[in-house]
Amino acid sequence: MYTSRQVLTPRQKALQINLNKNIYGTFSEIGAGQETVRYFFRAGAASKTIAKAISAYDKDFSDSIYGKEPDNRYVSQTRLLRMLDYEIKLIEDRIDRKSCPGRKFFSYANTVTTINFNKTFKGHGWVGIRFQMNELEDYNEIILHVRFHENDAKLQQETLGILGVNLIYGAFFYGEDPKVIIDSLYDELNTDQIEIDMINFSGQRYAGVDNRLMSLQLVKNGMTDAVVFEPDGKNVLPADEFYKKNIFALRGSFRPVTNVNIDMCNQGLKMLMSEENINEHNTKILFEITTSNLRAAGEINERDFLDRADVLGKLGYTVLISNFSEYYRLVDYFSRFTTEKIRISMGVNNLLDVFEENYYDNLGGGIMEAFGKLFRKDMKIYLYPYIDQETGELLTSETLRVNDNLKDLYKYFKKNGRIVDIKDYNESYLRIYGKKILAQIVMGGTGWEDRVPKDVAEMIKDRGMFGYSKGFTLP
Repeated sequence: MYTSRQVLTPRQKALQINLNKNIYGTFSEIGAGQETVRYFFRAGAASKTIAKAISAYDKDFSDSIYGKEPDNRYVSQTRLLRMLDYEIKLIEDRIDRKSCPGRKFFSYANTVTTINFNKTFKGHGWVGIRFQMNELEDYNEIILHVRFHENDAKLQQETLGILGVNLIYGAFFYGEDPKVIIDSLYDELNTDQIEIDMINFSGQRYAGVDNRLMSLQLVKNGMTDAVVFEPDGKNVLPADEFYKKNIFALRGSFRPVTNVNIDMCNQGLKMLMSEENINEHNTKILFEITTSNLRAAGEINERDFLDRADVLGKLGYTVLISNFSEYYRLVDYFSRFTTEKIRISMGVNNLLDVFEENYYDNLGGGIMEAFGKLFRKDMKIYLYPYIDQETGELLTSETLRVNDNLKDLYKYFKKNGRIVDIKDYNESYLRIYGKKILAQIVMGGTGWEDRVPKDVAEMIKDRGMFGYSKGFTLP
């Protein structure tokens, strides 16, 4: 987190914007979000900043302005973008730039729903700003999705107002540095109040911004527990990606992706697809990397992170970055968005870690509480065999050994089909170990190329990934 930046209150930020004669724009807030513009009105000197403030609360009235949503979803990214499109066009049409030289136009919008009456759903929303950093430039855009954590609608509305002020201020005063913008979004706020689980920067000034790194900032700073991006690098909303989907996930460091990883994925996926009513259209495949994996060598290296993401993207996989060290937290996370089948493909060595009791010292219910969340309805582990590097023994669900006090618990999950062996595996891959391959890459060894997908080997060599140096070989 940045320490040199002065943290201002929402009122101070609103006043500073109001006093800048060149910042001028509109506020459109629908649904439960009506609070952002209030800060600017109350701060004073708002007449030169606020072109228009609108709260098209009624759906019919909102439709008459922005058009009807085909899916009837008003708290959506599509709705937010419609609002920004409309309001920017309106201000451009109605304001003659010749009469106000130097003015940088903006449109701020949000569409949100707060906590419901029964407090079973805490609410969420989309927030965005389209703005100019210079009157002669095209517009830039920052779009984010938020989830509320407070248990009171009024508190949620106030929190949203502060977030909106922070976003507008960040766009104009920290606009050259997206990381500082992200950091500043929580000024006078904390993660117990609101979660930001998706953010995208676009426009002329952000042409060089990799939004995967922006997603990483959210997780690294604790602003959310997990983010998702597609093979093309575009950040997407987990709730949209996972809703009513079967989920198949594979965890690893993927430094680099090896033939074992791909075989573990393909064979586990084949098992899932053999089940009734499962197909590629209702299933989401994810390669997950935890921040602890990214920090394995110390601080997170952004270049190393992007190398892993690029390799997975090249292979066509969606990537999940999470703070979930424990598997039960990952499954619990998926269960927020879907009631369909969840499958985790893992190696025997990983399952042995799952059955380590001290892994769950932070839980009041210990390993039993963790397993209650991990092995929930329609959750299974597909187990890939592993050859012990010291003994050479082939380990499967039949031969692995857990602690004596957990043997009966293990047998219960195995007997009830919650732990299932992957039997159709490639035996020649069992002696492929990621750490050894990485060491070979760094030291200029040979032979590792055959142990990773062909496209991966070519990328590593062409781009010098993971410490590979062209022309360097062992003596």
